[in-house]
Amino acid sequence: MKVEVRVYPRPDVLDPQGKAIAAALARLGHGAVRDVRAGKVFFLEVEGSDAASVERDSRRMAEELLANTVIEGYDVRVLPS
Repeated sequence: MKVEVRVYPRPDVLDPQGKAIAAALARLGHGAVRDVRAGKVFFLEVEGSDAASVERDSRRMAEELLANTVIEGYDVRVLPS
């Protein structure tokens, strides 16, 4: 099964990369952009046929390694086959 894990900075945490991207977009003439939050996306190929079990295991992976849960949040989505 394919799984997408999105990791992003928590709203109360400063995001210097997002700020730099927002400033660069403004310099390029994209003045309508008010804020940018930069994150990461992981695409996993996981063995299993039970979507709930695969999602649960993927959440554990996010908690243990993929996200620093002190400063980052994450979303897990099992993708359709």
